[in-house]
Amino acid sequence: MVEPHPDWVERHFSPADLEAIRAAVAAAERQTAGEIRVHLERRAVGDVLAHARRVFHALGMHRTHHRASVLLYLAVDDRKFAIVGDDGIHARVGYRLWDSVRDVLQRELRAGRMRDGVTAAVAEIGRALGAHFPPRPDDPKDAAQAVTTA
Repeated sequence: MVEPHPDWVERHFSPADLEAIRAAVAAAERQTAGEIRVHLERRAVGDVLAHARRVFHALGMHRTHHRASVLLYLAVDDRKFAIVGDDGIHARVGYRLWDSVRDVLQRELRAGRMRDGVTAAVAEIGRALGAHFPPRPDDPKDAAQAVTTA
């Protein structure tokens, strides 16, 4: 079951947008043993990357098999975002993946296409995770956790 989101989310994402993002995460995760999550907040607390790292740990994303999880964090009212990759994936892709995902997301957000930016970023993350951490049959996925809010 998908958890309800706070009312402010609807000012930025329609139900169809959220479903498209969930579907993008599900499609990306079918390619990998890694985990991808999109986390939405109204405002970042302090430095956006430092805050996103705290969210990453609070969500338990550092406890995945092979340390292969990625958080796409958006502070929508602040128009800021961060991409946090766990140690396992970062060791394999370095900054080039994060820079590429950042560029895709930034381009779409500047054009006012938040949904398209998030889904494109998720797809790119999924391809990278799949190249280094192929899917495993014993790796359950939780679609309800694809998009979280605070």
